[in-house]
Amino acid sequence: MATFFIFGRYSSESIKSVSVERTRRVHSVIEEVGGHVKGIYALMGEYDVVIIAELPNMGEAMKASVALKRLTDISFFTTAAMPIEEFDQLVGEM
Repeated sequence: MATFFIFGRYSSESIKSVSVERTRRVHSVIEEVGGHVKGIYALMGEYDVVIIAELPNMGEAMKASVALKRLTDISFFTTAAMPIEEFDQLVGEM
């Protein structure tokens, strides 16, 4: 499993639909593609929300991102992440 940060920006329409139920459905979307939500946070700044999820691969991350857009009408930007310990070891081997 790989870790992905899924950053979102609310539209004027998507902000109207904020609810506990929608957040539950977000968890379901991630689980349907074989993933697990590690956390969801509201943000201040360039993005309004971030979902931190473990997903099987890049393809499933792309599926999740599109499905989340369809569900929420939030624009998402998804990026892969690596624990710093793994990065240190990987780069240290160079």
